[in-house]
Amino acid sequence: MSPRSVVVVGAGMAGLSTAWFLQEAGVEVTVVDRRGVAAGASWGNAGWLSPALTVPLPEPAALKLGLRTLLSPASPLYIPPRPDPRLARFLLAFTRNCTHQRWQVGMAALAALNRRALSAYDDLARGGVTEPTRSGEACLLAFTSAAGRAPLVAELDAVRAAGQEVDYDLLTGAEARAWEPALSSRVDAAVRLHGQRHLDPGAFVTALADAVRDRGGKIVTGLEITRVRDLGTGVVALAPDGTSVRADAAVLAPGAWLGRLASPFGVRVRVQSGRGYSFSLPPEGLPTRPTYFAERRVVCTPLGDRVRVAGMMEFTAPDRPADPRRIEAVVNAVRDLLPSADLTRRTDAWAGPRPCTADGLPLVGPTRSPRVHVCGGHGMWGIALGPLSGKLLAESIVTGRRAAELTALHPLR
Repeated sequence: MSPRSVVVVGAGMAGLSTAWFLQEAGVEVTVVDRRGVAAGASWGNAGWLSPALTVPLPEPAALKLGLRTLLSPASPLYIPPRPDPRLARFLLAFTRNCTHQRWQVGMAALAALNRRALSAYDDLARGGVTEPTRSGEACLLAFTSAAGRAPLVAELDAVRAAGQEVDYDLLTGAEARAWEPALSSRVDAAVRLHGQRHLDPGAFVTALADAVRDRGGKIVTGLEITRVRDLGTGVVALAPDGTSVRADAAVLAPGAWLGRLASPFGVRVRVQSGRGYSFSLPPEGLPTRPTYFAERRVVCTPLGDRVRVAGMMEFTAPDRPADPRRIEAVVNAVRDLLPSADLTRRTDAWAGPRPCTADGLPLVGPTRSPRVHVCGGHGMWGIALGPLSGKLLAESIVTGRRAAELTALHPLR
C-alpha cells in the first residue's frame, strides 16, 4: 500500500527532493536532520549541474593519481595517514572498480540518469521552488596544454558514446583567454562545454526546504537519528534522547552517515566520506563563467557578488576536523592560473563530506524492509542527481514500481 506518511532522515538535496516529490503524490512528510538544512555536502560544493561531467569516480586515471600522490596534503586526492580498517576495505573495493570495463558499466547507469537530471530541476521550478538554476553561457574547462586536455576530451566522447548528448568545442589558449580574460598565459588549451547549468547550492536547498514547509511538511533540525526500527505496520526513527518520529515508511538520506542507519536493513555497500573544500572570493580577477581547471581539480563558480572556489577529495571520517592545509592546496593550485585574483580575501571556508561508494553509483531504492528506503551515495554528484533520484524514489515508494533507471542503483546490490 502507498504510505500516507514518510519520515526522511537528512535535509540535504537528496532528502529534501525525495520529500518534495512525495508531497506531489499527497504523502505527509517529516524531514529530520542532525544539524540543519544543507548542513552536510550540499551547502559549499561547486554547484555545477553538469550531466556531461557526471561520471563514475573510480577510473584508471583516478587510481594512477591516487597511488602517486594520495599521502600528500597538497594533492587533489588525499588520504590522511592513520590506521583505518574500514577505509582500507573501501579503498580496496574502489581500486577493483578502477578499470575501463567497470567504468563503462557505471557510465551506462549514470547516463540513464543524466539524460533526465535537468528536467527534474524544471519540475521543482514549475512546482514553486523559487531559487533559479543558471544556464546560458557555456562553461569553460581550462588546461595548461593540449596534451593535458586530451584525457578529458576522450572522457566526453565516452560519455557521448554511452548515449548522452554532449556538445563541446575546442579552444586554443589564446581563444580561451580572449573569452575569459581572468586566465593567465599558462592556460594553453580549453574545452567550451555547452548545455550545462549551475546554481548556488546552499540557497537552492534552502528554497527547497521552504517549499516543503509551505506545502505542509515538517522539518526538524538539531535532532540526530541514530536508529530506525521497522514496526511491521510502520517505522519509528529514534534519537539518543528518546525522541521518536513515527511514520508509515522511512527514507534514509543522511549523506556520509548513511551506512550506520542502512546496514541493519541489509545495505552492505560502504558509503565513505570523500570530503571537499571550498571558499568564496570577491569576483575581481576571477572567471565570469563556470570554469574548471581539470588538471588541478579546482572549480570556480560565479554566484552573484562572489565566486566560489572548490576542489579536492579527502577520504577520511565525516566528523573529523577540517584540514586547513587543504584550503591552502586549493589556493596554490590556481595561483598561477588566475594572476589578477586576490586569493587572500577568502570567506566562507567550508569542508563537506561527500558520500562516496566504491563503484561510483548512488544507492537509491528499497532495503530488506519494504518500509525503509535509501537515497544517497551520490559522491560528487548529489547536487546534479539529487532531484531526479528523489523523484524516481518517491514514485517507487508511492506506486511500488521501480523505474528502469534505478536498477543499477539498488541498495542491496
